[in-house]
Amino acid sequence: MTDHKLKAGDIAPEFTATTETGATVKLSDFRGKRVVLYFYPKDDTPGCTTQSCGFRDAYPQIEEKNAVVLGVSPDSVKSHVKFKTKYNLPFTLLVDEDHAIATAYGVWVQKSMMGKKYMGIERSHFVIDEHGVIIEAAVKVKPEESVQRAVAALG
Repeated sequence: MTDHKLKAGDIAPEFTATTETGATVKLSDFRGKRVVLYFYPKDDTPGCTTQSCGFRDAYPQIEEKNAVVLGVSPDSVKSHVKFKTKYNLPFTLLVDEDHAIATAYGVWVQKSMMGKKYMGIERSHFVIDEHGVIIEAAVKVKPEESVQRAVAALG
């Protein structure tokens, strides 16, 4: 577990990940574009569906601002394919089964449900500029708020 909290002005941690298509991408592949990197706990659960569909609905606005959306959760390729297809998500979903990306961004945290402690994703988003610098970091954000704040941060 990490104590560091990323904030605006920090360099976004580089990562390599598998997409829902099985392709490999790196954050640096998107230099020259802005990136909305959002983290969600699990495919096809209520809050995660709300957040993901919000980004889907805002996607035309996001694209107009020279930005892409990358969704990150610990789910498998197979799970991501089902989720993306079911909700017609127009952006890339990244597999983070080993939690390396979430850990690098400080959002793999201890959570608690009904007194039971477990590790999980803290719902969050990071808006990253064309040069790989974070322009907004929103951690522990509500699903609807995540979309509104990320779009606003793109200007």
